[in-house]
Amino acid sequence: MAKVSVLNVSVLQNPCSFHSPFQFEISFECCEALTDDLEWKIIYVGSAESEEFDQVLDSVLVGPVPAGRHMFVFQLQRNILASNPRVTRFHINWDSTDKVENIENQDPALSSGLSLSSTQTKGLGLAGSALSLLPENSMDCI
Repeated sequence: MAKVSVLNVSVLQNPCSFHSPFQFEISFECCEALTDDLEWKIIYVGSAESEEFDQVLDSVLVGPVPAGRHMFVFQLQRNILASNPRVTRFHINWDSTDKVENIENQDPALSSGLSLSSTQTKGLGLAGSALSLLPENSMDCI
């Protein structure tokens, strides 16, 4: 039988604003007094298929813990995007760098097949000027 049993984990302030911290109320029970600290970790699971994209957001040591029921609030700042921005909802082949390097090394004027002087200008019509890149209205794409 385990010495520690997690009874409940509640997410507080759900939903909350993007800049608000994560808050979890954790209730647990100890069958006997623990002289060592318990380590609690909040892990962001990036993919259900593998642990490769999992991120440990924060960890805390609690202890020594006497026998009985206990509760604490685990609060941490959001840092999921800063740590590992490759977690997405759809599959992206991040390892195919050859195609990306080839695209980045191409000259955009050569790849379009048109010279810069033959391209249609929008906006004020001043060819060769930075102002010619402005769209005529908000529905036009640059």
